[in-house]
Amino acid sequence: MDNEHLIQLMKSIDFSCKKHRDQRRKDAHSTPYINHPIGVAYNLIKAGVYNSDILQAAILHDTIEDTQTTEEEIKKEFGEKVASYVMDVTDDKSLSKQERKRHQIEHALHIQNESKLVKMADKLFNLRDIQVNAPPLWSIDVIQGYFIWAKAVINNLRGQNQWLESQLDEIFTSTFTYKGSQYPTIPCTPDKEPELLENYYKILVGK
Repeated sequence: MDNEHLIQLMKSIDFSCKKHRDQRRKDAHSTPYINHPIGVAYNLIKAGVYNSDILQAAILHDTIEDTQTTEEEIKKEFGEKVASYVMDVTDDKSLSKQERKRHQIEHALHIQNESKLVKMADKLFNLRDIQVNAPPLWSIDVIQGYFIWAKAVINNLRGQNQWLESQLDEIFTSTFTYKGSQYPTIPCTPDKEPELLENYYKILVGK
């Protein structure tokens, strides 16, 4: 990475730190939110992705969705390409939780390949976090529903990076910790996953 790209990457980190400065994760430790986008970018580097635009998009990927940042602001500061990747992975907050979850599965098929890498690295960070540090208010059904939903999203992102896929597939055959006990992330055979996914959506309606 040359000096110009390094400067832009550091600029994106500075920008994201300021935008997320008052936010915390939903985990039991209420960790600083900025840990997440930095971790997503680190996952991409471990996967062999060194493209500056993709790494900037990873750092910035939640700024539009979760802060007052606009698409135009990202375009102005980081360019149209980075902004397009960020928009690809930004949920429409005008939709209900259930609608956003359903849309994310379908939308994953149609986003740019670079955006798929960001989305996969994002899911990898979140799923690993939930395995050991799930939000304390989530039930076992919600946690397992989230894993099943995430798998459905990942299935529509495949073909971009073998390392990311292998790490995610390992999670889908593994366990998570809940109140000191271990539970399977995916508690059923593949043919039962659609049914449990629908149950997960029903739970979200009540939240």
